Amino acid sequence: MLKVQHLSHNFGTHWALKNCSFQLEKGDFLFLSGPSGAGKTTLLRLLYASLPVQRGLVEVAGFDLKKLRSGQVPLLRRQVSVVFQDFKILPHRTVYDNVAIALEVRCLPPQHIDRRVRAVVRGLGLENRIGLLCGELSGGEQQRVAVARSIVVNPQILLADEPTGNLDPELSRRMMDIFKQFHTYGTTVVLATHSPELIAQHPKAKLLRLDDGKITAANWPGAVIENCADDDETCAAGRPSGLRIHA
Repeated sequence: MLKVQHLSHNFGTHWALKNCSFQLEKGDFLFLSGPSGAGKTTLLRLLYASLPVQRGLVEVAGFDLKKLRSGQVPLLRRQVSVVFQDFKILPHRTVYDNVAIALEVRCLPPQHIDRRVRAVVRGLGLENRIGLLCGELSGGEQQRVAVARSIVVNPQILLADEPTGNLDPELSRRMMDIFKQFHTYGTTVVLATHSPELIAQHPKAKLLRLDDGKITAANWPGAVIENCADDDETCAAGRPSGLRIHA
């Protein structure tokens, strides 16, 4: 479902990711942890083809992203949904319209769209906001609209960048219940978070920690931990460096 091998990415002289390797199967739930600047958002952007693959191999939902042509990006994004940190909602359109647009571009019947939108909006506690313009909502409500739009299409893979960051504990729990429900039905979920409390509440989930662009901890055999502290340039280039341990 998702395979990353020797992935490195740089912005000028700064290596945001350094020789990262891991693999997820259908229905896996992964917490991507690490401090700000560790490379979490860069990794998610690469998995969504928002950034080009510079070094290494990335396969997502059957697509080889290094060989992905521009015309294939919309096909990839029909299988992969993203919850962005900055929401990317349309402030001058209603909650209903913002969620429905993800289905309208797929040319689904209006009755199907209406049923799906109302079910997802209700599950996220937004049924009383459904007719409001998104620009009138609080930040937490806008975040829930972004989540609703991402999950309404039943994606194969769901990528979420700090989706509970602006929510109170009760809404965070409700949103995590939604993610877990999709995970139960076979969606592969990758959720980036700073919150150790959130991770502790889901001890059965896979965990991958990034520090300074490197995988420094993982709790399943599908990830590779590599000691690159002595030679980051060699590490980023994807050449053997230091000790390699399967978690």
